Amino acid sequence: MTDNPTHPRFSAVSLPTNRVQNHASNLIALPNGDILCVWFAGTMEGKSDISVHMTRRRKGSSKWGAPLQLSNDSERSEQNPVLFLDPDGRLWLFYTAQPGGNQQQAFVRCRTSSDLGESWSEPRQMFDELGLFVRQPVVVLDNNRWLLPVFYCNSRGGETWTGEHDHSAVKISHDRGMTWDEVAVPGSTGCVHMNILKRPDGQLVAFYRSRWADHIYRSISNDAGRTWSPPSPTDLPNNNSSIQATTLKNGHIAMVFNRASAMDATGRRTSLYDDLDEQSCAKEPPQSRAFWGAPRSPLSLALSLDGGKSWPKIVTIAEGDGYCLSNDSASGVNRELSYPSIIQSEDGLLHISYTHHRKTIKYLCIDESDAFS
Repeated sequence: MTDNPTHPRFSAVSLPTNRVQNHASNLIALPNGDILCVWFAGTMEGKSDISVHMTRRRKGSSKWGAPLQLSNDSERSEQNPVLFLDPDGRLWLFYTAQPGGNQQQAFVRCRTSSDLGESWSEPRQMFDELGLFVRQPVVVLDNNRWLLPVFYCNSRGGETWTGEHDHSAVKISHDRGMTWDEVAVPGSTGCVHMNILKRPDGQLVAFYRSRWADHIYRSISNDAGRTWSPPSPTDLPNNNSSIQATTLKNGHIAMVFNRASAMDATGRRTSLYDDLDEQSCAKEPPQSRAFWGAPRSPLSLALSLDGGKSWPKIVTIAEGDGYCLSNDSASGVNRELSYPSIIQSEDGLLHISYTHHRKTIKYLCIDESDAFS
């Protein structure tokens, strides 16, 4: 495994925003050459003024357009937007909607667009289940089966949600999104943000964020997503923060993640939505408690040549102390570099976005050969 310093060409720009807090971006490249980015914005995650926003960089332009607000439920925090272009050219927006910080009452909404995001249908609830979240895009298989990775936020016995009982599942549609079945990922407690990728040999591989803040986890499916192996840890660390990977045109996998874990933490957060609350922590927390507060930095780009079994090249995209023991953006306390999105456009370029201090979304475009040279 090689580890290079921050690449001099990793120069990111801030996307246009008009809210105090901006977080959890996702990118998509459209067939007309436009790039779209969606994220959630408002005063603070979990508050009812959090809504989904979108900006567009049109083909041939170096500038991003003014942000467009795509959701507006005054009673729910609308988060984790994901874009998906289906085989018929219809653009889907999936996102979660929860009352305040109540994760267990969240459900998934969607809107669709027949003109590549210029106009949108009215929002509708996708599934009946509560506590349901999305973070990663739909995957379309050769048999036209659609796979939407989801995760459930659970608690037990009326306890406050902490994340330690969360688990992953896959919604499967055989009729272009009209109806959906669900399959559970066995042994996935604590593994969330499931990111499914297609391999050149037809195998599916999935990567997971870890609530334990130890490692990025990996599982596989050899039957088109009907069953999955239990997630097992990779060599890459995880800090209980989001990751994203993409299959490149040459079949390799590129992943953006925080190269940090609970082992790097000197404090832990005990409250997700409230103000700062620290306590000392053991260097190796047991895998029975979710770990919040590990630094969300540095942000790194890794390359795998074998389907995610090993990662021989890792480069740093952005550096900082990654302090994230508070979600407060207004005070400037939060300094995380997190929640990345990565795609490869038809011209082979890599497009990456990420949260910068929960104040803005940063974007950079790089050539794969330059990134790992």
